[in-house]
Amino acid sequence: MSGHSKWATIKHKKGVADAKRGQKFTKLIKEISVAAKMGGGDPEANARLRTAILKARSENMPKDNIERAIKKGTGEMDDATYYELTYEGYAPGGVALIIDTLTDNKNRTAADVRSTLTKLGGSLGTSGSVSYMFQTKGIITYEEETYTEDEILEAALDLGAEDISTSDGIIEVLTEPSDFSSVLEGMQAAGFNESSAEVNKIADTMVSLDDEKTRKVLRIIDRLEELDDVQLVSSNLEIGDDFQDDGE
Repeated sequence: MSGHSKWATIKHKKGVADAKRGQKFTKLIKEISVAAKMGGGDPEANARLRTAILKARSENMPKDNIERAIKKGTGEMDDATYYELTYEGYAPGGVALIIDTLTDNKNRTAADVRSTLTKLGGSLGTSGSVSYMFQTKGIITYEEETYTEDEILEAALDLGAEDISTSDGIIEVLTEPSDFSSVLEGMQAAGFNESSAEVNKIADTMVSLDDEKTRKVLRIIDRLEELDDVQLVSSNLEIGDDFQDDGE
């Protein structure tokens, strides 16, 4: 079921991962705070908060940061009201983009997303223009150097995972979003240490481009992810094994 080459994109970005860690923490803190404000500070009774905490832990966020974010959400939260907005658009080569945001200023976010897309050769689409191409799934990955696919397969399926696949040394477990927390926690309890864990959007059909256009699309994704209000960027770009980025 794999084939969406999500992790090819991840590998491409590993070189800048550490530099963006602080920014990633900021976005995770915002998500935890909003989840706590909307559904309360008890993760057992708040599925969204529980998922946000699990994702923060998978990124090695310190426990103190998580606890402060929850307290911020259940308190005044700087008197800010946050809105969840999703934008749909296109990158060069007809690549579909979904941009999930969390913002206290709708006009600023809309302007930033539109400007980033148009400056780099993309365009903003209408609501529903590309979202039908994607499914939301829980994605948990493990290193094949550490575990065999059979080990992960047996444990994950017993816990309710939907599918398991292996590509480029990465074992990928897919779940329904509602099963993500229970599968991840069950795998952890069984002694399996994940490389990453998140709820994300996966495209049903991928688009392959030449190296030049692929670089342009990745540049748009990088710039969008650098925007403070952007939480997640999903695309249907497939990156070939032989792709070489600038300077690589």
